[in-house]
Amino acid sequence: MFKTGSNYDFDDLSQMAVSEQYKIGINDELVLEISPNKGASLMEGGSEMAGNISGGITTTVEFDGSIKVPVLGPVILAGLTKREAELLLEERYRFYFIDPFIRVKINNKRVILFPGESGAARVLLLKNENTTLLEAIASSGGVKGNAKADRIKLIRKDESGVSKIYLIDLSKISGLNSGNIVLQGNDIVYIEPRNDYALNFANRAAGYFFVINILLLLNGIIK
Repeated sequence: MFKTGSNYDFDDLSQMAVSEQYKIGINDELVLEISPNKGASLMEGGSEMAGNISGGITTTVEFDGSIKVPVLGPVILAGLTKREAELLLEERYRFYFIDPFIRVKINNKRVILFPGESGAARVLLLKNENTTLLEAIASSGGVKGNAKADRIKLIRKDESGVSKIYLIDLSKISGLNSGNIVLQGNDIVYIEPRNDYALNFANRAAGYFFVINILLLLNGIIK
């Protein structure tokens, strides 16, 4: 999977902001807590607020990058960080409530990880606010077996939906900065496995030897 030729032109990793925070994406599930008076009702343990809007509203980012929220209707949040989304919603709600307080939680941040071992691919839910590449690899057991730490491919779609492929080398300490890249929703991390030519040859040859043995056995029985 995800094989690239020896002369493949990977995208420029230096153009990616390593410390970039997680950004809200399409199909992300958000939980919104909305309260007036700087969140006073939350401190008092109440969930109901003026205008019949309650905290803990669950919504999903639509294909156009928007969510539907009470009173405001559709609001585009895709491409914003969690804090940017909170500030935007607070600014919009100022027209309707006094000192609105908004808290945004992203529920289903996930990446697909191929750790370089057969049958070990998995979907990782990103529990932390800004999970790095190193954290994701460590949570899957690290780089082990035939996996190549110097051939880690990060596949990510840009704002226009085009997939960008970055090659990352974590085999040396000089690659530590690349390991601190904050993963985004629906990123694909592929750790390339080593080519064990001797093992591959043995596996292929085993099939031929099996057929030859069967033919020899049948020939002996016939005689």
